[in-house]
Amino acid sequence: MEQSPPLYQDLFVVCHQENGKPLVHRSSIALGLAGAVLADLVLSGRVTLDKSGAAAAELTATGDPVIDTYAREFLRDPAGLDALTWAKGVAADVYDRTRRELVNAGVLVAVTGRRLGMLPYTRYQTDMAAIVRASADVRSAVSGWRDIGARGATLCGLVLVLQVHTELYIGQSDAQLGANLLTIARGHSPQVKSLVALVERLVGEAAVAVYR
Repeated sequence: MEQSPPLYQDLFVVCHQENGKPLVHRSSIALGLAGAVLADLVLSGRVTLDKSGAAAAELTATGDPVIDTYAREFLRDPAGLDALTWAKGVAADVYDRTRRELVNAGVLVAVTGRRLGMLPYTRYQTDMAAIVRASADVRSAVSGWRDIGARGATLCGLVLVLQVHTELYIGQSDAQLGANLLTIARGHSPQVKSLVALVERLVGEAAVAVYR
């Protein structure tokens, strides 16, 4: 059976249009990616998450450079880290790291050009097939096709928190889809609920900070 990509990679793909344009502000996506990396660590049993924070459990290397890079912080402080503070630190450069890994994997294609024949730009394009594959767990969950597990339930919660679920064209009204995703994310397990709530708090704090 083909192994699923890390959660953070699927979230990145789902948060962008085919032409590479982000569906929401890049800073919000970065916070979501930080939460997804934490979810990759927690759901694989490498990190434990509780009310006192997050701590290393079994940090064997995954072979994924993004996950392994951020996991080293838990090794430096095995007694536990404040998960929010850790995630904010990760968000500083996780967007660029993720995009680079997806380019290396051939999921994204860098396309260069010039605006008005003068200003250079680079777009990172994908195709609809990649977006559909990345969002497969969300589609399966809301349609009841199969059990998507903790990873899929977390993805459902993250796309809702980032408000990109309305771009998935699943065939439900925005309100109905949002309600279904909320039920899935909150009802799966305390672990998934905590991970999604952490990202929700990060995004909420960032939104408040804009208006201060």
